[in-house]
Amino acid sequence: MSQARLVPVAVAVALIATGCGTPEAPAGGSNTDAGITIFNTEPENPLVPGNTTEVGGSRVLDALFTGLVEYRNEDAGPVNAMAESIDTQDSKLFTVKIKPGWKFHDGTAVTSKSFVDAWNWTAYGPNATQGASFFSQIEGYKDVNPADPDGADGPEKPPAPKAEKLSGLKVVDDTTFTITLSEPFAVFPVTIGYEVFAPLPEAFFKDQAAFEAKPIGNGPFKFVERTVGTDIKLTRNDDYPGDDKPKFKDLTLKVYQSRESAYADLVANNLDFMEELPPNALAGQKYETDLGDRVVTRETLNNQTIALPFYTKPYDNASLRRALSMAINREEITQRIFEGTRKPADGWVHPLMKGYQPGQCGEYCKFNPDKAKEEFAKSGYTGEIVLLSNTDGGHQEWAEAVANSIKNTLGVNARFVPTTSFGEFRQKVNAHEMTGMYRSGWIADYPSIENWLTPLFRTGASSNDGLYTNPKFDAKLAEADKAASEDEAIRLYLEAEKMLAEDMPSIPLWTQKTIAGKSNRLKVANLHPFRKLDLDSVEVA
Repeated sequence: MSQARLVPVAVAVALIATGCGTPEAPAGGSNTDAGITIFNTEPENPLVPGNTTEVGGSRVLDALFTGLVEYRNEDAGPVNAMAESIDTQDSKLFTVKIKPGWKFHDGTAVTSKSFVDAWNWTAYGPNATQGASFFSQIEGYKDVNPADPDGADGPEKPPAPKAEKLSGLKVVDDTTFTITLSEPFAVFPVTIGYEVFAPLPEAFFKDQAAFEAKPIGNGPFKFVERTVGTDIKLTRNDDYPGDDKPKFKDLTLKVYQSRESAYADLVANNLDFMEELPPNALAGQKYETDLGDRVVTRETLNNQTIALPFYTKPYDNASLRRALSMAINREEITQRIFEGTRKPADGWVHPLMKGYQPGQCGEYCKFNPDKAKEEFAKSGYTGEIVLLSNTDGGHQEWAEAVANSIKNTLGVNARFVPTTSFGEFRQKVNAHEMTGMYRSGWIADYPSIENWLTPLFRTGASSNDGLYTNPKFDAKLAEADKAASEDEAIRLYLEAEKMLAEDMPSIPLWTQKTIAGKSNRLKVANLHPFRKLDLDSVEVA
């Protein structure tokens, strides 16, 4: 199927027009037998696609698996990968044909059943996967994953599923399956490039524990070993039939306890790639002196936010949430800490997305001490404010600055509380154990305005970690999902985004131009729009 048929116009992104940077061109030959090391954080969970929705795990899965769709490095546009075609007449019934001849790393064939079985397993409520809600558009989802009557943290257990498999998934033959949605959703074929939609081999269903110990994918790299807290080692799959074949042999994702220590290794050429430099490297453009022509830059599809736990006091107080947001001097922090490489956010949808509307957060994302004090007084809260974050991601400087801005503006005891590694931090977030507001952020899963809203703020969605709920917001998203035209979908999604301002379910901070770095061993290493190393661009000297 042609690209034009795959990509709905409404979800195109504007990266080309905004000057995303020119990818490096190869120069001369490269060492195809070499290995490289890249920065990573400790994955939260075992490496199962349907239960991985955070960056540390996604970087590994991106190398291990190839899905139906991938996103181009040039502009994040979706293109067919394992899919031969994805056809629909009504955006409700989709017929998917996959390319024959693909194999998993254990030598077994990748078939249409590999996708259907994986999706059914992820969607099935008792499996309690983080990616389940991504399948909520498929017919029969409520039967396999019934809603919990009192929410995830309530004492009541959800009712037993009426079915084990999604009624909307049907295997036609080894290379064909159909997907029936409960309602038309034009964006759906773009979403399925996200890792939770990857196929799984028969071996997973026969022995899940063995699979978790040694994951079996179908992508350009094969799993070698994982040492928790240290590294994950992969090696090239020489039988890989895809177009994005690696030009190097071994890939080690090295886990660091801080970005500062990783940066020191990068400067010394002991680390080959780091997708985002820490604040201490940005100060005074120190990275330019340290790295010179080893600097890699690009506008990327990610933002920084502060999440709020609606399940605990005092953060269930809307006036307090608005006060906290208006007490943050984003302009000063982005200039002082990030040397202008960050841009203060004025809403929840990323500026590079088609459909972006400036100023959706209104006055609540602007530094306004008087208004902040007024809302704070209205909240009636007089206690302490804490901001929590993992300490292995280069977040301490700005988190301390945010806490100080709140403290100085509101005259309240506000402080930054460092916590554990990213993996342990995310486990606490998912268990709804956060005792204060906490660092969050978002890197797009797929290039659509919808992705900045639904997974984060729809009731029960996969990354709605603070348990925010607003039935009117949910209804507006559902209306937008069913829109018949590009303009109508964008208008409705923007109306939904505008609703978030009064509630402030999270506090937008800033978007960024990502500054990465490479070692002198890498002749070519390009950043992907999703703020990761574009692996098939890498060439080693």
